[in-house]
Amino acid sequence: MIRPTVQENAERYAACIAACNACAAACLKCAAGCLEDSDVRKMARCIALDWDCAGICSLAVSYMLRNSEFSALVCEDCAEVCKWCKEECERHTNAHCQECAQACAVCMEACLKMTA
Repeated sequence: MIRPTVQENAERYAACIAACNACAAACLKCAAGCLEDSDVRKMARCIALDWDCAGICSLAVSYMLRNSEFSALVCEDCAEVCKWCKEECERHTNAHCQECAQACAVCMEACLKMTA
């Protein structure tokens, strides 16, 4: 079986790559917003999950773009981290948390679809 080229994978996984990029951006925005909260300590878990989620989303994009044979494994993990981040963000009423939760949900679904 011939492996797809880098360009073919980029096209094949375009939706997942876009969702991961959007999620990473939403997570970083959420973390920054949480750091401005009057009680930052209560947002500590949200901030930590935001950073972890942004990191793994960026990692997933890099694996997909460079045609790594481990792309599906990284995307499976990305979906799991997105799930945890989404659930944490849903607990907070801040607009940035709600936007992050939505981006995480979209990314989680895109990653699961990519690995199917």
